[in-house]
Amino acid sequence: MLNTTHTKNPLIHLLTLSVVVFLSLLMTGCGMDVPSMTAKQAADLFAADKAIIIDVRENDEWLEQHIKGAMLIPLSQIKKHVGTLGKYKDSTIIMQCHSGKRSYHAATTLIRAGFSKVYNLEGGILAWNEQKLGTVLGVAETPY
Repeated sequence: MLNTTHTKNPLIHLLTLSVVVFLSLLMTGCGMDVPSMTAKQAADLFAADKAIIIDVRENDEWLEQHIKGAMLIPLSQIKKHVGTLGKYKDSTIIMQCHSGKRSYHAATTLIRAGFSKVYNLEGGILAWNEQKLGTVLGVAETPY
């Protein structure tokens, strides 16, 4: 049986509703709608030079494997590089990490900074590998 004694007090009801809304916004990146694309879609755009890929993983992850031609800018460095990325403001930018979570947060940073075509790579490099799209080892082609 549902206890409804607290719902009779409008202040408690409003407070509860506020907490629920706040938590849902927090869990979804403050309501930011970040478009995504599949690894295959990303690979096709990237191969046709119609997009850039920014890998937001850490350097040690990059050294293990990365997408050839992608730029390495760890999530912790994204805000510092918004200005230098300005030349890509109207370009298609695909944010990529290990599984898609860090890249989602990096994408929100660029969208808030006015970048118009930012996408999150669904599933990150895990999805890229699942599609056997190829990676390389070694140092960054474009160090941060």
